[in-house]
Amino acid sequence: MPELPEVEVTRQSFAGRIAEARIDAVRTGLPLRWPLGCDPQSLVGRTVLQVRRRGKYLLLDMDRGLLLMHLGMSGSLVFASSLPVAGKHDHFELSTSRGVLRLNDPRRFGAVVYAESQEAPVARKLLGGLGVEPLEEGFTAELLYGGLRQRQTAIKQVLLAGELVVGVGNIYASEALFLAGIRPTTRAVRISRPRALKLHAAVRDVLARAVAKGGSTLRDFSNAHGESGYFQLEANVYGRAGEPCKVCATPIKMVKQGQRSTFFCPNCQKT
Repeated sequence: MPELPEVEVTRQSFAGRIAEARIDAVRTGLPLRWPLGCDPQSLVGRTVLQVRRRGKYLLLDMDRGLLLMHLGMSGSLVFASSLPVAGKHDHFELSTSRGVLRLNDPRRFGAVVYAESQEAPVARKLLGGLGVEPLEEGFTAELLYGGLRQRQTAIKQVLLAGELVVGVGNIYASEALFLAGIRPTTRAVRISRPRALKLHAAVRDVLARAVAKGGSTLRDFSNAHGESGYFQLEANVYGRAGEPCKVCATPIKMVKQGQRSTFFCPNCQKT
């Protein structure tokens, strides 16, 4: 699933090129996770002002309303001056004065949703429960520590939930917990202030490096230029079950948490 770094990399790869573009045509394919919420032809003639990100959502602000895009489990966007005829997995397309933006999503868990504004009920439903952005100033060590003190569940599950801090997906939660020396199964409430400070720094470091590396391409992720990410090549624990820890040579272990694979070093992350 594309996580925050992949979504941010995607945003960066086409936001500047589509800004101020006029929408000339809209094409929809098979239904996605949620309905568009408007007549596709009503978007024709509108102008894309900018592209923002909130958690794993891309927000295309227009001169009237906005589109909220989610890549789901397997979605990707491409933006080019022209594209081949749409294939069976191409389910949404904006033809604009600056190029064509196309969503490809084989599993159709992604979505494109129209909202009159970010305060509209549909937008508030999708975005209202999201936590603070981890790469922005509002994500402080004290905020993280205070939030952890109120949660009894395992720290990895807290990071994935997105209510305290948004966008720390499965790969990056495993990597951040390794850097902080915290076992993924440790209850959040048990994490001390000094360890929370380490985790705060680790989350920011891992996500920033992932964005710089173009995200992670485990199967088929690519940005709007069609370029793959490379962060997975420097992972310390994720996807390395049975391989020696890069720090202490202890074999990396894998456990299941909430039906997701969690990787950790039993020596470097004792508690």
